[in-house]
Amino acid sequence: MTKKIITIGGSTSKMSINKILVEYAGSLLHNVDVQNIDLNDFEMPLFSVDIMEEHGTPEAAKKLDAIINNADGILISLTEHNGAYSAAFKNMFDWLSIIDGKVWKDKPMLLLSTSPGVRGGESVLSIALNRFPYNGGKIIGSMPFPSFNENFKNNEIVDNTLKDKLVKLIADFEKAL
Repeated sequence: MTKKIITIGGSTSKMSINKILVEYAGSLLHNVDVQNIDLNDFEMPLFSVDIMEEHGTPEAAKKLDAIINNADGILISLTEHNGAYSAAFKNMFDWLSIIDGKVWKDKPMLLLSTSPGVRGGESVLSIALNRFPYNGGKIIGSMPFPSFNENFKNNEIVDNTLKDKLVKLIADFEKAL
């Protein structure tokens, strides 16, 4: 049976470099079905206990939870806003954690982050590496991808050191499936 992998770019930007990076990483996988998740397809109200009590859990959150539940592995590239998750990703994460505290369902995960800067989203990646294991994240590997606009051109990683590192992480992820 073919394994199902989902990719999530942690932004709602139509031109998200994190979405581009994680979908590229997903394309490096072998013999799997990859479903690219766009957060724009899972619009949810801003998380609030009052909203939850009045309206219940949004259908979009339930749908995304089912997709994660049916996946065999997860690739995420986190967008960094002021050193933390984007508001859209954090909101999604909050709603999913209400459905099941083990948001990531103990699935193998590969965590990435990128930015135009030299740190490549290291701050948000650090937050996720510390938090996700408490929410059922079985993190196989992680990688900040620095200076996206210089190191990723024409739908390809142009820095061989970065490309080799990502290819190795993908191989480790595939072994964990």
